[in-house]
This record gives sequence, C-alpha cells and structure tokens, in this order.
Amino acid sequence: MDFLTQVLASFGLLLNPTVLFYVVAGFLIGTVFSAIPGLTATLALALLLPLTYSLDVTTALMACASIYMAGMCGGSITATTINIPGAPSSMMTALEGYPMQQRGEGPLALGHASFASMIGGVFGAVLLVLLAPLIADLSLLVQTTGKCALILFALIVIVIAQRGNVRRAAIAACLGLMLATVGLDAMVPVARFSFGMGDLAAGIDLMPVIIGTFAISELLTQLAENDKAQAIRDKLKGVAKIRRRDFIPSRSAIRRIGAACYLKSSTIGYLVGTLPGAGGSMSGFLAYVEAVRTSREPDSFGKGNPQGIAAAESANNAVCGGALVPMLTFGIPGDPITAIVLGVLVINGIQPGPQLMESQAGLIAPMLAALIFSALILIPLTMYLLGPYFIRIVRIRRDVLFGSIAMLAVVGSYVATYSTFQMMMTLVMGVLAFYLRKHGYPVVTLLLGFILGPGLEEYLRRSLTLSNGNLTVFVTQPDSLFFIVLTGVFVYFLAIRKPVQLKGSQNTT
Repeated sequence: MDFLTQVLASFGLLLNPTVLFYVVAGFLIGTVFSAIPGLTATLALALLLPLTYSLDVTTALMACASIYMAGMCGGSITATTINIPGAPSSMMTALEGYPMQQRGEGPLALGHASFASMIGGVFGAVLLVLLAPLIADLSLLVQTTGKCALILFALIVIVIAQRGNVRRAAIAACLGLMLATVGLDAMVPVARFSFGMGDLAAGIDLMPVIIGTFAISELLTQLAENDKAQAIRDKLKGVAKIRRRDFIPSRSAIRRIGAACYLKSSTIGYLVGTLPGAGGSMSGFLAYVEAVRTSREPDSFGKGNPQGIAAAESANNAVCGGALVPMLTFGIPGDPITAIVLGVLVINGIQPGPQLMESQAGLIAPMLAALIFSALILIPLTMYLLGPYFIRIVRIRRDVLFGSIAMLAVVGSYVATYSTFQMMMTLVMGVLAFYLRKHGYPVVTLLLGFILGPGLEEYLRRSLTLSNGNLTVFVTQPDSLFFIVLTGVFVYFLAIRKPVQLKGSQNTT
C-alpha cells in the first residue's frame, strides 16, 4: 500500500509545467514516430536518449513512459487510414480498421482503437502497481521449454485463425520461418543460407521486413487497384465534414463489444508482456484470435469488426505495464523500449532488482504515474483533438501521399539499420509480399513467422540440448505442457468445432 500511495502522490508532479511539457511532448513525438512506418517509438526513444542526460531522472523516466504508451497506440492511425501499420503491434488493427475506413467509418475505427488503448493502458499500468512482485515470480516459472511451446502456440493459432485460408497461411508462416534462419546460427558461429554474401551473413533485419511487407506492398497494391482507390476517395469526399464527436464510440457499440472483451484482452496483453521478448505483436495476435474464437459472428472478422480492434489495441497497450515487470524487478527488458528505459535507469545509477520498488520507490512511482496519465488522459485527448487531421491522410493526392510514404519507408529502413543492403531488402520484401497478397497468401503470418522464428529455434534447440534430444521434455515440464494443452483447445474451437457448427447451420437453412 505504501508504493500505491507514492504512485498516487506522484500525480502531483504533473502540475509542474516543465514536467507536464516533457510528458506531453514525449507522447506527441512517440505518436508521430509510431504512426510513420519505419520510425517506431523505439527509434524515437533512442534518438531522444541524449536529451535525458540534461534532465533529472524523474522527469526523464516520466517522458520515457509517455513515449512508450504512445508507441503502442500510434501505429493504429496509419493502420486504419491507409492499411499500413506504423508499428508491428498494430498489424491486427489494420485487418479491421482499414475495412471500416473503406466504408467511411474511419473516425469510428480510430475512436474504438483509442478507447481500447485507454482501457488496456490503464489496466496494465494499474496491475503493474498492484501485482508486480507476484507476476514477476509467475513469469519466472515459464522456462525454456515453456517459451518454446508458447511461441509454437502463437504460430499455430494465428494460422488456423485464417478461416478458409489455412493452407496458404501455413505456407506464408513457413516462408517467414525460413527467412528468419538466414544469417549467423543462433548457437554456433556459422553463417547459414548466405550464399557467400557478407551482407546476408548478418541476417535480414526485422525493420526491412516490416516496412517492405506492409508499406511497400501496400503501395504496390494500391497502385494496382487504382480504380478501387479512386472510388474510395470519391466516397469519402461525399461524406460530411468529419466532426470530433465522430471519434467517440457510442455506448451501444461499446456494449456490443462487451466489457469481457476489453478485460480479457488486457489481461492477455499484460501477461504476455511479462514474458521477455514477447512484445505487443504476440499479445495483439493472441487477443485477436481469442476474440474470433469467442465471437458469435466469427466470419465478420477481417471485414471491419470493431471487436477485433478493441481486442488488439487493449492487449498491445496493456503490454506496457507487463513489460516493465521483469525490467524493474530483475533487470530483464521485456521489449526494445524497456531495454532503452533500462539504460536510462543504469545511466542514472539505479540498479533494477527485487528491492527496487522498496528502496527507490520515489523514482519509480512517478514513471508509473506518467504511464497511467498517458493512457487515461493523453490517448483519448490526442485522438479527439487531432483525429480529424489523421483521417485527412486519405484525402491527400495519391502522388504526394504515396511518394512521401515510399520515401519515409526507404529512409526509415536505412535509419533503422544504416545499411544500404537492408534498404534494398525492404524493396525485395515489398515485391515478395505484393505477389503473396495478390495470390491470397496472408502476409501477417509471414511476418509473425519471421518475428517468432529466432525465438522458436533458440528455445527448441536449448530444450533438446538440455534433454539430450528427448522430445518428451515438452510434456513432462508443466509450463510447456500447459501451452501444448492450450494449443489443443484453440485448435478444437477454431478448426474443428465452429466449422462443423457453421456447416450444420447452413444445411438447415
């Protein structure tokens, strides 16, 4: 209770104009960087890291917290308006937000994303304050075999969630896993599939894959469907002037989504966030799949269902609170942003550990207060004030808009890696993703395979090494057995039970 009291008292620091300025400025910068494909909030925090040297540690940590929260919700802007997720955590949002944008419901989609982000962000931050020690102990129970089973679970469920397209989704996921093996072996210093090229020996960076798969391929797709895109713009021109109240979801729409969806998705995001390396991408995938599984209208997903936006956004924002648990209590970053925050702590002589929240709670409490403030106040306020300007992206001339996006995408991939080769890989991945999409292969599963592939290989090989090649270790360890059983449950409900019910209902009609 003492720590909770300190967090509540820390809200008083936001009355200081200087502190409030850095928190708000950090949130706006994080929103802009996360909305532009390639310029993630991680990059924003990395670029602004030298600025923290001139600030006191409390203000620096509060600004970092606001950038972190903005980075999780900002990617939904371009994901909804132009179908290009600004951040990996917003990939599932694009599946539902962009179809709503095509129907002229873009403001409502962004409103749902903002509301869900607020719920998830506050939920995750409050749980961090209340349950950090307990959750940290539980996350340590997931050992090497459990992490391998968790990643396999995420891959399987996202593939079978592609209803009617499972075979192509599996092929795309396998292609992503294959691309992830290019470069140095994770356990032995040997280059794989480099074909004698030194650049390939270093592997394919994540940022070119993300930018190429979504930004470049989307540009090529839009150019190939020029007539359709023109029809969408003409439809939007006919819509009345967008009002700020259009971004506020109605009570009936929120009730249809249901409090259970928000809370369950936020819980998934928080728990996934406590696992180092899991991040917002996996939490968004799992929450989205769970929403599909429990929905009364699963076939409506992928066509502009607000429940999918609510599930994905509440989950990936709840990750903020969860990812700080291992970082604060054990010094293990949960994702790249918390790795940078860890650097800010160490630079200022703060050593993370089990006693941190007791010995130096006065420094940590303000950061958590800024996290709650950003989620509760800044997310909805930013969308309400700036939402009409976000929607106007689609009204910009195509040559200006696409030219700017292409330039930012290519420059962003270079800035992220400082490699001309990786910049060229962005274009290669964009062309590959374009042809995959053209033939009905979901590129989301390709990207998921690429993101999770290294972890799956590492934990699988470590598990087999520790067990001398005995595969039964995955069913004898309780953590991996739990995720294997959970995988079976999802397979049953997503691939066996519901399709049979749907078939039976069609026969009766």
